[in-house]
Amino acid sequence: MKIFSISVILAPSQGSSTTLASASDLSSFSFYQKGSVGEFMTFFSKTVAERTQPGQRQSVQENNYTAHAYNRGGPEQLAGVIICDDEYPVRPAFSLLTKLLDDFASKVPQSSFSNPSAILFPEINTFITKYQDPSQADTIMRVQQELDETKIILHKTIEGVLQRGEKLDNLVDRSQQLSAQSKMFYKTAKKQNSCCVIM
Repeated sequence: MKIFSISVILAPSQGSSTTLASASDLSSFSFYQKGSVGEFMTFFSKTVAERTQPGQRQSVQENNYTAHAYNRGGPEQLAGVIICDDEYPVRPAFSLLTKLLDDFASKVPQSSFSNPSAILFPEINTFITKYQDPSQADTIMRVQQELDETKIILHKTIEGVLQRGEKLDNLVDRSQQLSAQSKMFYKTAKKQNSCCVIM
């Protein structure tokens, strides 16, 4: 599971889109491929953003890549696009895009959209590194992962009890023997004490 590119794009309903902020992780490509792949990611992101209707979410697959796009619509006309491999889950991708667009809209004034080169949004680099693990983006997925881990621990605990079960059976047998010995001790003690009772 890998995120290759993440972008915030100004996607007006009429006209061409503009990339306002983007980050990419092309470390899995060779030095000679990085330039071409980067250009493809930018083109693919803008194209998908332009073809995503306001208020809509969509996923577009091209070869081994999947672009997840979310166009918030509204007065800001912001869209987010994440390009990842086919293994990256859909729900965390859209959770990530929602967080990204919310964070961008709260930190970058709409008046600066006309000059994209002046926009400073370094948090996008944090998004691409932090959310390489999809469970960081999706709390439901994180809870499911924790439940799976708990289930594994629970199975290990039950297996441990079953292994100890043999030993517990031995203890139960010994306690039954102990009970019989305790009864004999009690009867013997009662006999011994009865001779010493003064009436």
